[in-house]
Amino acid sequence: MFRYYLILFIQGYCLYHIYKNKKPYYWYFLVFFIPVIGPIIYFITNIYNRRDAEKIQSEITSIINPTKKIRDLESALEFSDSYTNRMALAEAYVENGDMPNAIKNYKHTLKDTDQNDLYARQQLVLCYFQIEDYEAVVGQAKKIVDKSEFVGSKQQFCYGLALKELGQVQEAEIQLKQIDRPYSNYHERLELAKFYLENGRTSEGIELLEEISSESQHMTKPNRRLYRPTIVEVERLLKSL
Repeated sequence: MFRYYLILFIQGYCLYHIYKNKKPYYWYFLVFFIPVIGPIIYFITNIYNRRDAEKIQSEITSIINPTKKIRDLESALEFSDSYTNRMALAEAYVENGDMPNAIKNYKHTLKDTDQNDLYARQQLVLCYFQIEDYEAVVGQAKKIVDKSEFVGSKQQFCYGLALKELGQVQEAEIQLKQIDRPYSNYHERLELAKFYLENGRTSEGIELLEEISSESQHMTKPNRRLYRPTIVEVERLLKSL
């Protein structure tokens, strides 16, 4: 029985590592469908070496007890209130779903004028969006809207949706159209199609939904599984129109 749970744990950790590190999709198949050999191959080739052993132990501890990582980072920050330590703490809060504390720490890093504020503001856009503070999303996005990294990013998508929620429809469309790229951004393009439909532009909404539906027919099996909820929603909307 212990061996069975150990195999499940290793398999689960490998799947988590694949997702977190955005490894190629074939690793999901190897680890999931070959329960013993697959995880061992992945673990040896992608995770384990002596230098990373402590990091792996730390990651496992974080999964089992996520608040421990935060407590350790808070202690490190008390010892040395540095940009690096505060940023690490903010990231940990995000991982733990604590957006208010993440926001507090990201905003604190902005006081360090020697550091580039782009990343902190990018994260603030995402955090504020999570707690539906759309005014704050817009406020932060406007500070980085001219950056090349902003174009086509998740932050621009959140900015567009925030503008929509605030009733700034024309401005929202300008931002949301930036993510309309074939064979990518399926969830975001679904939201753009809904935006068209909600604003009386039915033909444009249907056209975009049909594009996504057509593209889904050429997806690899892993991608179809990954984007299944989006595809299902696209097909549901098409049938209802």
